[in-house]
Amino acid sequence: MDLIHLSDGDNSFRVRVLGRRMPGVLPLHDLLNAEVLIESGFVSGRLDLGLFPDDLAGWSRALDVLAAGGDVCWIDDDRSPEIRVQALNKQHETPAVHVEDVARSSISVFVPLCLEDGWIDDQRNLLQLVQREWPSEVLQTSPGAYEWRR
Repeated sequence: MDLIHLSDGDNSFRVRVLGRRMPGVLPLHDLLNAEVLIESGFVSGRLDLGLFPDDLAGWSRALDVLAAGGDVCWIDDDRSPEIRVQALNKQHETPAVHVEDVARSSISVFVPLCLEDGWIDDQRNLLQLVQREWPSEVLQTSPGAYEWRR
């Protein structure tokens, strides 16, 4: 299921959620396996990604910033690729995505996308579908202590 799907027919950027990494195992039950997919006439690539509930909440906040015309950096940590999204790239006059795999390969890809109006609302809908399919079911009660949500 796609968490993010930005495409203009020629170029696309997707974050696809594949499922829970360790279903039924505390505290990793809520960790989702995902992949970043980039496709264009020039380059295509795939990166593995792990998503925590905080990452989904961060994407929700990032969508709010994008809706206000700002740029965002999502999942800026040492374990994942850095994903930057520009609401409007001035050089290309379109939204754009920049993915940099700092942790593993040091490769970066810049993808300008001619997106239709309403693309941010489309991404909010995808986020809601992912959260509905894989709700957070683990609660951290104190540092290092977890239990199932009721």
